[in-house]
Amino acid sequence: MKPVPPHRGRLPLALRRTAVPWERQRPTWREAKPAVIARALKRAQGRPSGNWYVVGASRALRRDRPMALTIEGREVVVWRGADGGLRAGPGICPHLGAPLQHSPVRCGTLVCHWHGLALDGGPFAGWNPMPAHDDGVLVWVRLDEVGAEEPLDSPVVPVRPPVTDALTAVYVGSGICEPEDVVANRLDPWHGAWYHPYSFVDLTVVGAPDDADDAFTVDVSFKVAGRLVVPVRAVFSAPEPRTVVMHITEGEGAGSVVETHATPLGPDGRGRPRTAVVEAVVAASDRRGFALARRAAPLMRPLVRTAAGRLWRDDLSYAERRWLLRSTGRFPG
Repeated sequence: MKPVPPHRGRLPLALRRTAVPWERQRPTWREAKPAVIARALKRAQGRPSGNWYVVGASRALRRDRPMALTIEGREVVVWRGADGGLRAGPGICPHLGAPLQHSPVRCGTLVCHWHGLALDGGPFAGWNPMPAHDDGVLVWVRLDEVGAEEPLDSPVVPVRPPVTDALTAVYVGSGICEPEDVVANRLDPWHGAWYHPYSFVDLTVVGAPDDADDAFTVDVSFKVAGRLVVPVRAVFSAPEPRTVVMHITEGEGAGSVVETHATPLGPDGRGRPRTAVVEAVVAASDRRGFALARRAAPLMRPLVRTAAGRLWRDDLSYAERRWLLRSTGRFPG
């Protein structure tokens, strides 16, 4: 059953005509063709990233301490200079190897907490800076030796609503898998209402990628309570190898996006690959009440992150299972 079209009244809610039990909803396995997902994944992997990797949320980067992440086994540290601009480089002190992620920032300078070596973001004794980018929601670094692609001056950032008019929230998680497993999860919209019945109902994929169109179009309702739902149309696409974006094109919040970014962290102690999932929600609405939601952003962001975390507990299990089967030669197809 397709979602009931949303009305433009005071509330963006619709009432489902029938509350279909989970086990009686329409099966989607025939439509979720492995070859369709595999081709979409292959096309995504063939697109340029310019060697840019997401580190974390812009809002999480404070003036007095750095942000750090290990990307494909390379320790990376990012901080804000005195002018507010980004500084980035290896997360290992060039003096005696201290972890710079634990060092404070003073007047825009990163000061090693072992012996006080100060780094202003310029080259020093073999410590070389890395290009960094703040898009207003996420912080990126460029690692040319890791990506081994033709570098781009800036990352491939999806089209978003203006950040000043949006409610933004960023969830960060990690799992035992590779970025392609995270991307493949997002390129399988058919699993939504089956695997996440607490969040999605009445899901229909109305358009799948082909030679002319490289996106998945989905009609789905976000579950509120009981038979109350928020129906939307959403389009999923992969603008680069480690990113999948959901654009809401019709219904409440049209123009809003949910970006899923996968950053490879490197192997764990058992040699298994680890991947960070950084999911950015950039929500917008033309309703009057949305201005109140933006003003209440400090209260709303934890709720959005909690909802994303619940979904990703399931979806990381999906991605981890996919990697396990691939790595042992048991993946179907």
